[in-house]
Amino acid sequence: MHWTLSSPLDMHVHFRGSLSDDPLHPTTHANYLFNLAVPFTANSFSGALVMPNLKPPLTTLDAVLAYKEKILEVTENFEPYMTLFFQDTYDRHFLEAAKPHITAIKLYPNGITTNSDGGVGDLNSDSVNRVLEIMQDLEIPLCVHGEVDGYVMKRESGFKEHYQRWSTAFPNLKIIMEHITDSNSVYMLAAFENLHATITVHHLLATLDDVVGGSLNPHWFCKPIPKRPEDREELRNLAFGKWHKEVFSKVMLGTDSAPHLRIDKESACGCAGVFSAPVALQFLAEAFFEEFGPEGNAPMQAFVSNHAVNIYGLKPPEKIVSLVREPSMVPEGIGGMMPLMDIVPMCAGQEVPWKIE
Repeated sequence: MHWTLSSPLDMHVHFRGSLSDDPLHPTTHANYLFNLAVPFTANSFSGALVMPNLKPPLTTLDAVLAYKEKILEVTENFEPYMTLFFQDTYDRHFLEAAKPHITAIKLYPNGITTNSDGGVGDLNSDSVNRVLEIMQDLEIPLCVHGEVDGYVMKRESGFKEHYQRWSTAFPNLKIIMEHITDSNSVYMLAAFENLHATITVHHLLATLDDVVGGSLNPHWFCKPIPKRPEDREELRNLAFGKWHKEVFSKVMLGTDSAPHLRIDKESACGCAGVFSAPVALQFLAEAFFEEFGPEGNAPMQAFVSNHAVNIYGLKPPEKIVSLVREPSMVPEGIGGMMPLMDIVPMCAGQEVPWKIE
């Protein structure tokens, strides 16, 4: 079995890294992660929407441009689509200057996930609404990590009221619900025309059982946490196009691939994030093959490229990625100059039925 994908896109990825190359800088490990992670995404995709939650976050145009240059230095035939870290102090003059250089602005509630300190504290504030209104006028999409504080299984559904309010108050603002995980978010897509969503590969594969059902598996731990089997089924139905055509066209792949050192995952306070970049397309291909058989190439093409091109108005680099259905083993770890300093990929040590030629 042989499938080809034209200009596949990952519309949510974390590369980590820092704008400092000083080997004594406290973010040295972040640059180590950056150098390991970027090539895997660039090998599988023609472009990716790059998240801005570095330390410090990308809140200035100079920082965005410098980070983009850093990515381009280690890639070929790959387009990093850049984002700004939402601040409620942005004004029209700044956003007008930033617009030609960014694809979206990413909003993080303060402290809700990795490196989100400095995010939005009051989501209902006039200052947040003012920035959203400017973004609507300038046609800058808003990407959202949609979780609130509270019981972990209800943090995403608890964000529903904010999506409803923003979608109604700013009907021409394109809002992307990032890495949706539960059925409530799926139904939101059908309710509001200006809502869109990304779905990760690991949320199509895993449920909470994979994280804590047997022994604790820190490498499946992520935010939002995987939910119930019935939530996963709704996500798969959405990703496979079993919903109405107009709803299917509003979803796209965003891997949320997030590298952490093994020592930071296998610890008493393990970091959230699944490093899926090395095997994302391979496992996704198997999911589409299981659903559609040999005809799965076309719906997978729509999910990993066509929808993102239409939603964001992109012209990605021309790139053909070929997948062949031949089994290979996922490595136990990647990199690692010393014990526990490697990155553990998704499904480490397991067999993946597909490989990239």
